[in-house]
Amino acid sequence: MTISAQEVNKLRQMTGSGMMDCKKALVEADGDFDKAIEFLRKKGQKVSASRADRKTSEGIIFTKISEDGSKGVMVALSCETDFVAKNEAFIALGEEILACAFDQEPIDMNALKVQNLGELTVREKIIENTGKIGEKLEISSFEVLNSERVVSYIHSNKKLGVLVGLGNTNGVPIEEVGRDVAMQIAAMNPVAVNKEGVDPLIIKKEIEIGKDQAREEGKPEAIIEKIANGKLQKFFSENTLISQKFVKDNSMTITQYLDSVSKGMIVTEFKRITIE
Repeated sequence: MTISAQEVNKLRQMTGSGMMDCKKALVEADGDFDKAIEFLRKKGQKVSASRADRKTSEGIIFTKISEDGSKGVMVALSCETDFVAKNEAFIALGEEILACAFDQEPIDMNALKVQNLGELTVREKIIENTGKIGEKLEISSFEVLNSERVVSYIHSNKKLGVLVGLGNTNGVPIEEVGRDVAMQIAAMNPVAVNKEGVDPLIIKKEIEIGKDQAREEGKPEAIIEKIANGKLQKFFSENTLISQKFVKDNSMTITQYLDSVSKGMIVTEFKRITIE
């Protein structure tokens, strides 16, 4: 049957798919728009399956903070190429998924993927857009942070994002200090807020590394444990946020910087994600 340009354009407006794909879908569906839409969705599934093993090392991190500043949400939508990451349809999809994550508050990434976005789930929407765009797309990270105040930071390449929660803010403006701390987290990649938050497996590993290094240096076995514990304390000072030297002023630690803004201000938690 003959498919008019108006019909093709109508389907394109409905689905966002390319003109040639829309025309082919309408031809296959004998002009039935519902069947044509289903055809395009199946095409998306085929494209998704054919590119399942592709690496998604490009993309954008999206963040949203609640009006009262107590909740932050961060979503990383990944793709194969930088070209697609700049695509308006890709950015619109990321914003749509972020809004869904913020409003529905799913408990994890799997729960996010089954949330509804109109007539489709988030997972189905991603597959549909895979067919339109022609690259593998995936949600590579999803984080939520609740605190007295939450501040977000996205690096200039849009592939590194941070949420940081602050407590005991005492009503002081926190945007600048929050951004400073978030940039510290982005740059220095601490393993935890403080030593109490470090994974016991990491601690065990660092102690073993310290012992091995001491033995290689020929230190007496009687003081190996003491040396290893000393190296562990150095690890804590360099790799836990509040003990790190402030990158913008190495004369103080992050704790001292927070105290200089408002005595007793603390970092309650942070989330750091990257696309790589």
